[in-house]
Amino acid sequence: MKLNHIGFAVTDVMATVELFENYFGLARVPEAPLNAKMGFVIDDDGSLITLFKTNDAVYPKIFHIGFMQGNIDQVYQIHEKLKAGGFDPEDIREEHGRMTFYFKGPGNFVVEVNSLIQDARPELTRAASAN
Repeated sequence: MKLNHIGFAVTDVMATVELFENYFGLARVPEAPLNAKMGFVIDDDGSLITLFKTNDAVYPKIFHIGFMQGNIDQVYQIHEKLKAGGFDPEDIREEHGRMTFYFKGPGNFVVEVNSLIQDARPELTRAASAN
């Protein structure tokens, strides 16, 4: 089974689309609506994120979307790029065999960026390589 899509209620559709494009390489879906009320972005594997405007987007504290990077250097590069872009990411830390950080996106939800530490969690490295 393959994840088809996930939908987000966001306070700013266009800023959220730009976040996903500029920092995580997602692309706008051709011929899909893109305006202040809704937007659609897709990743390289075809998973779709739908964004819908709301004035009161509220998520549970633990809710987040995560973007796995290919290596630890990419985590640091995105962290610096986010800071330069005006975001306020938490400090990078080691957690559960990964280097990771979180930040609040423009759509009022939390984003995680991480990469496996290969030596710390070899079972996860093998699983990630198998996919």
